[in-house]
Amino acid sequence: MDQDVYDKIDMLAIGESHGFYLTRCIMKTALSVSTVLLALFLGCGPHQVEVQPIKVEPVELTLDINIRVQQDQIERAASELSPVLGQPAPDFTLVDQDGQPVTLSTFRGKWVVLYFYPKDGTPGCTLEARDFTSLLPQFEQLKTRIFGVSEDSVKSHCDFIDQHGLSLRLLSDPNHEAMEPYGAWVMSSLGNFKYGRVIRTTVIIDPKGRIRDYMPEVIAQGHAERVFNRIVELQKDDTS
Repeated sequence: MDQDVYDKIDMLAIGESHGFYLTRCIMKTALSVSTVLLALFLGCGPHQVEVQPIKVEPVELTLDINIRVQQDQIERAASELSPVLGQPAPDFTLVDQDGQPVTLSTFRGKWVVLYFYPKDGTPGCTLEARDFTSLLPQFEQLKTRIFGVSEDSVKSHCDFIDQHGLSLRLLSDPNHEAMEPYGAWVMSSLGNFKYGRVIRTTVIIDPKGRIRDYMPEVIAQGHAERVFNRIVELQKDDTS
């Protein structure tokens, strides 16, 4: 698909998360502004009134607790229905942004997160990659390796990393060698037109090479934090 199509899909995904919250903040700001204008109007006539200063709250692009909980519940519900939980993770070898081969089975003994995403540079994918980068030190404390996987080229990954200051290892999968076994690449159709598309999917693999969590159609915003919290839970379960 064209870059514009990816951008529109990602912006819709981000917009869904913010919709209710932004509407509420905008209405609150509009009401405050209307109150100020009314007070000024009353103060200009023969019957002047004392106007008390009114604080206009800015619109904040942060998620409230209700939206965070809803996003977590959506991803958990999808994961709980997955038949692949507890199954061996399909092995693969792909190259990273430096052209170095990465074989999944060589990371036995560590936790691994594979997050499949549609395309470098799109809004949702950029947000997701930056969030994973910011939490990388915390993931390392959990002895967890993070790998982003898309069908983009090695050069595209390099440009993406340089542009946004990412610290991740991004794997190139142009032939969908890893995406297909993990269900992140599917064929869709529109009438007689058939096309393939990447499903934003995250897989958590334990030190024994088993799939412990499988999250299809994830929500990009806040996803890295939810993955981190999930690994904390899984590690606690293993030690209890």
